[in-house]
Amino acid sequence: MRRLLLAFALLFAAAPARAASSTVYASKEARVALVSAVRAAPAGGVVDLGLFFRIAAGWHIYWRNAGDAGLAPQFALHLPAGASAGPIEWPAPHRMPQAGLMTYGYTGRVLLPFTVRVPAAGGLAVRAKAQWLICKDICIPEQASFALTLPPGSAAPSREAALFIAAARALPRPAPWAVHLAPGGRLWLRPGRALAGAYFFADQPGAVRAAGPQPLATGSGLAVLTLPLAKGFRPGTAISGVLGLRFADGREAAYAVMASPAALPARAPAPAGGLPFGRALVFAFLGGLILNLMPCVFPVLAMKALALARMSGAALREARISAAAYTAGVLVMFLGLAGGLLVLRAGGMAAGWGFQFTAPAFVVGMAWLLFAVGLGFSGLIVLGDRLAGAGQGLAARGGWAGSFFTGLLAVLVATPCTAPFMAAAIGAALAASAASTVAVFAALGAGFALPYAALAMTPGFARLLPRPGRWMEVLRQALAFPMYGAAAWLLWVASAEAGPTGVAAGAAGMVLIGFAAWVLAAARAGGVRGRWFARGLALAALAGAVALLPSLHLARRAAAGEVARGIPYAPARLAALRAAGQGVFVDITAAWCLTCQVNDRIALERALVRQAFARRHIVFMVGDWTRQGPRITAYLTAHGREGVPLYVYYPPHRRGRELPQILTPGIVLAAIAG
Repeated sequence: MRRLLLAFALLFAAAPARAASSTVYASKEARVALVSAVRAAPAGGVVDLGLFFRIAAGWHIYWRNAGDAGLAPQFALHLPAGASAGPIEWPAPHRMPQAGLMTYGYTGRVLLPFTVRVPAAGGLAVRAKAQWLICKDICIPEQASFALTLPPGSAAPSREAALFIAAARALPRPAPWAVHLAPGGRLWLRPGRALAGAYFFADQPGAVRAAGPQPLATGSGLAVLTLPLAKGFRPGTAISGVLGLRFADGREAAYAVMASPAALPARAPAPAGGLPFGRALVFAFLGGLILNLMPCVFPVLAMKALALARMSGAALREARISAAAYTAGVLVMFLGLAGGLLVLRAGGMAAGWGFQFTAPAFVVGMAWLLFAVGLGFSGLIVLGDRLAGAGQGLAARGGWAGSFFTGLLAVLVATPCTAPFMAAAIGAALAASAASTVAVFAALGAGFALPYAALAMTPGFARLLPRPGRWMEVLRQALAFPMYGAAAWLLWVASAEAGPTGVAAGAAGMVLIGFAAWVLAAARAGGVRGRWFARGLALAALAGAVALLPSLHLARRAAAGEVARGIPYAPARLAALRAAGQGVFVDITAAWCLTCQVNDRIALERALVRQAFARRHIVFMVGDWTRQGPRITAYLTAHGREGVPLYVYYPPHRRGRELPQILTPGIVLAAIAG
């Protein structure tokens, strides 16, 4: 039909053409009319109509999938008997990023065409009621009614025919090659030509996170575009949309595609523009090494100190076995985290480093485990009490089993923290293939395990330690208090995620665990007759603690999040402040992120920093990711981050600048002064 229109336009170029348009709706933001490509409607034929927008500079309307915000134009048609209309044919949209969000739409002049089948008698009278959202710094809903009458006759081009010819060129064309979707959101094809860029617009909202990055990788005749799939996307299903390509010669084209599920071919290229794989491994190793210095690892240092104390006078062979077992435990847990992240990503979920700490049940369970380890260090859980001593026994006992479990627990407790180099390495790992992800997490584990393993395997190190004696028992009991402190901190995290119910459930579970430990200790000492009865009573107490965990899921939904300082992060509020020329400092944090809390105390809450913010009239905006909300997840993804903290300063009328993950007052003051 479009080619026929072009031929007719050329044939009648010399003849005067009459307009075929409704009355025009006019506002400050746009002029809109219902137009026809022909000035008459032949009996039983098909004519092209469309809603034509002339949009004022700086304003825009939206595509059928508006992205993170907005609303697509909608209209209802009233046609005579015997007439029928086809769907809107949407031109390829443009990306319109703003304040960490991404919307899809149109600016300038745009026609939304559709076809109408003419009744057998010929002629056509169309009435349409349309509504649309037009936005700039603010969004304005507009609506109008249109009427257009075409007399019977031949389909001679109207004055508006050129609009339809231009619209036909802007429509996505059918893809000439197959497009597939591999697990992890990797869209792949063989375009046959070198590509310089690509972007995928999903037809339906909720399939792809609009603000997420879409890194492109090319090589071996393949092009792989990694899509940030939304949580609602079902793995193993097809996805449709518009694929915009920019070829190496500068030409651009848009294609309508339906990507069917298929595994990624062997030797597929890694995402372009990301951190090179070799550098990612180095960064991961350094990040794991530095992670030992982060505050969240302090509780595990107690277990490491106890293990080193046991090495006093130990043979080199035993020390090496302990180091190897600890390293194995660290690597197993890091690889387990990598596998968990890959599974979640394949399922379309947004998950990053420390993802398990967004679940209140996990946080409370970790608090209970550290509390039980503390009871063991205090001597209230005796080795051999299999029930209550299972967790602490493994961590506190000697030999390879204790070292292995200490490595597991060390990684679990360390995940609320991030260290320098880690963010870039993990981000590159999760955007690459599964094998690359596993390799990067293994490098993280190797760096994390290195200091303890090096000490344990150093000849003569054990001889430098004092000989075994009473001091070891005193040290063991003293090291219980870091465990209790860590358990108390985790209860505070639970309070941020699940409110008072989280604290109540965690405290009640600790009481039940303490009761179970006391019953078993009393039975061992002869205070309670019947060893099996005591174990059954302890088991009942622990079962009661476990039964408290489901209540945390409901409490998480009901808990109301409050920001103690600054104003809560909201994409629309950030956009409005920036549009008004206001300086904004965005702090993306979480209650379970100890690096975030340390940065708060050391830098952001210092009096001279607060005074500098006030003096420069900088708005402090806090995004609390404790419950992993989708808006903050989208903001993190837009900045290429998989975890917190993230600090971004937006100077007035300028682009935002990211700050390092480890802050000092000087770094913050230099950033806002620059």
